Amino acid sequence: MVLEDQRFIHEDLERLEQAIADRVAEEPRNIRERLARDHEVAHFLNRIDEQSKRLLEIYKSTDGEREREIQSISTGDQFEEFYKKLDEVKDFHKRYPNEPLENLERAYKRRVPGEGESTGMEIDTMFTGEEGYGQFVDLTRLHDQYLNLPGIKRVSYTQYLDIFDAFTPPHMPIKRSNKLSDKYFQYVGELANYLEEFIKKARPLQDQTKIFAAFDEEFEKQWAANEVPGWIEEKTSNGTSGPKTEGSGEGIWCADCEKEFKNENVYKNHLTGKKHIRAAEARKAAGDSGEQTPSANAGASASHRFKERAVAEREHRVRSLAKALENERQATKINVERRQGMTERERQMELEAMLAESENLGGDQGNESDEEGEDRIYNPLKLPLAWDGKPIPYWLYKLHGLGVEYSCEICGNYVYMGRRAFDKHFSEALHIFGLKCLGITSNTNLFREITKIEDAIRLWEKLEQDRRKDRDLKDNVVQMEDAEGNVMPERIYLDLQKQGIL
Repeated sequence: MVLEDQRFIHEDLERLEQAIADRVAEEPRNIRERLARDHEVAHFLNRIDEQSKRLLEIYKSTDGEREREIQSISTGDQFEEFYKKLDEVKDFHKRYPNEPLENLERAYKRRVPGEGESTGMEIDTMFTGEEGYGQFVDLTRLHDQYLNLPGIKRVSYTQYLDIFDAFTPPHMPIKRSNKLSDKYFQYVGELANYLEEFIKKARPLQDQTKIFAAFDEEFEKQWAANEVPGWIEEKTSNGTSGPKTEGSGEGIWCADCEKEFKNENVYKNHLTGKKHIRAAEARKAAGDSGEQTPSANAGASASHRFKERAVAEREHRVRSLAKALENERQATKINVERRQGMTERERQMELEAMLAESENLGGDQGNESDEEGEDRIYNPLKLPLAWDGKPIPYWLYKLHGLGVEYSCEICGNYVYMGRRAFDKHFSEALHIFGLKCLGITSNTNLFREITKIEDAIRLWEKLEQDRRKDRDLKDNVVQMEDAEGNVMPERIYLDLQKQGIL
């Protein structure tokens, strides 16, 4: 029944939108709950996309089934059509008596811990302990692969976090020709795949397809313009293409050793060395010799350039992903340095604390056993908690006036509970910042007990007037007398004297 499918999809879309709105309206308490919510919302968004495509196909109705069903309902015998559809439904349930019904209201209902289905279990298994629910990256395995590459100098894990996206000298000592090996190609590919998967796990609501497409588009432009770092080709003297050195571009370039020489004599002596001879023989064995026929040489060059492009694409993907994960990268470095300064016992205690917190958040809150009922705090009056985690006595609550609300307009109508908190807030940063916004920058102690903006401005203007009067009085303290016996303030006397009147 096409119309029933259409109605069902419309209902599904509305319930999906409501489910997303319910989850976005709630503020998660920690990063674990936020990730669980974001992944659930991302799942709902994907289902909305799928259902919308199905609904659009029904409305297009390329086979005409929808129009025929509407025609049969609107022009034929309505009761006959109704009983016909009813018989089809009964026949379906006779053939499939145990077919479960899809309850949309229950499917998208927000699950609360303790209702039989624990939330966030996928999040617990999605990240490793080192990743900390997407706060840090875990490159320990890739660091080991990096150290096993030929020609790599041994670096610590913290140093590797700084250079894992650097593929040009001096951070990457591997020659350009050696980068075409299967081992290096596999390493760069696994590094790029890990960073991609990490972004998908840590940022489920981002449009990863659009982000990755932008990376590919940027690489295509750089490759076409011959601007990919470490893979730039330049024309040699004989018209063929050759790898460009990362140096200044001046001097003599040795294609066999991939090295630039500033002095011609040094270059000539280099040609007779054992290292150059071995490199030339290896290059000749690899099919990069100039003795081949033009067609064979062109084919080998094209195949060689194709391999270089595949490696360069993966390196560019790693650089782009590392730039997108710069915050997580710096946080990882700080966390690794912090953990290195801890003892084994301290690290074990930190791990146990994280596991305990995860267990408490996962299922302990929803249990309603008798033991937890005894531990539950009874606080119907919403009294503040004391140092032992229990509500303070009601008489103490009344004695300190904690039930009285004090509002301060200067603090943005913030409400303080109790006289003590109200008196304390006059010396806190929020109240002082509010006074500065009104132009009151000095003598803030004079504005205690003033909570209205109008009163504060009026008092500040009064203080400014008093300051001006004090300055005028100070100027009139010293009196001067001229030759005719006229007495006047010193300032006026000096002005008249400069003008030559006296």
